[in-house]
Amino acid sequence: MAQVKENSNIPAEEVTLKDVILKLIGWWRFLLSKWATILFAAVIGAAVGLTYSFISKTKYVAELSFALDDDKSGGGALGALGLASQFGIDLGNSGGGGAFNGDNLLALMKSRSIVEKTLLATVTINNKRQTLAQYYIEFTGFYSDNPKLRDVSFLPDVERTKFTLKQNGALGALYSKIIKDNLTVDKFDKKLTIITVKVESENELFSQNFTEILVKNVSDFYIDTKTKKSAYNVAVLQRQTDSVRRELNAALTGVAATSDVNPNANPSLQILRVPSQRRQVDVQANQAILTQLVANLEISKVSLRKETPLIQVIDRPILPLEEEKFGKLKGLILGGVLFGFFAVLFFTVSKAWKKILR
Repeated sequence: MAQVKENSNIPAEEVTLKDVILKLIGWWRFLLSKWATILFAAVIGAAVGLTYSFISKTKYVAELSFALDDDKSGGGALGALGLASQFGIDLGNSGGGGAFNGDNLLALMKSRSIVEKTLLATVTINNKRQTLAQYYIEFTGFYSDNPKLRDVSFLPDVERTKFTLKQNGALGALYSKIIKDNLTVDKFDKKLTIITVKVESENELFSQNFTEILVKNVSDFYIDTKTKKSAYNVAVLQRQTDSVRRELNAALTGVAATSDVNPNANPSLQILRVPSQRRQVDVQANQAILTQLVANLEISKVSLRKETPLIQVIDRPILPLEEEKFGKLKGLILGGVLFGFFAVLFFTVSKAWKKILR
């Protein structure tokens, strides 16, 4: 017990700043002794980087930015919607929010259905009419990595529902590759509603066409979805209005016909006036209904116009597109620095490991 107590009073070894500096100097001298090997590694890395800059392919960047205006607030329109609701007419939700607001729109632009629809769009490039999918396969050599799909092609104007299992598989593989390697969708600023779509590929015409068609498909889908309910209400009211207007015209014709049958009716015979009075009642009823329907139809059209979002393109990709290529100077510097760093790391880890084993 006395021995244990005596050992517990031994002070712990302290590491001073001088010790740290001396150790750093020791490491520096050790690495300096390996300068020839580190320099050789850096030269090899620079050569590798320079070689990569020669063999790397140029990528063409197509960038399109657009602003989304989906303002559904408004005093006058809200009053009209309230008036319409009193008559049992549903003109759509006038509140904010929606399925494709905010970041949901970014996800929509990278969804499989939208990207595949864009790939199956027909374009004319170099006087040849073909789909973007087929064009992408040709200039990328896509089938070299997927030999099992070599006999699959995507011809223009072929219905998506008639695709074979191989075509569906090839289209799915194309979608995954484009999402991974070519397509980038982001907001210009998190606080703004400006969205930027960027497509990078080894073909200038593909980058431009894919970007523009993708944004058009998203715009059409977005507008159709946002206005579907209001457009349905407008169509129903339009049919009702047309039907009542035909009934009113028929009633007016009936009044005239009954008057022509008895042009000089005996005033003492009231029975002769009944058919004309019945037709007159139909005319008045149809006039009242038509007046109300026309008012509701105009209100619903106002609501439809207000709910229709505006997608305003700000910048389009214009030929010639911006080129991105791994530069020679960048290859030299980056390759030399990386290989030199790994050489230093190797010697450092090796010495530390040997020290631990000793």
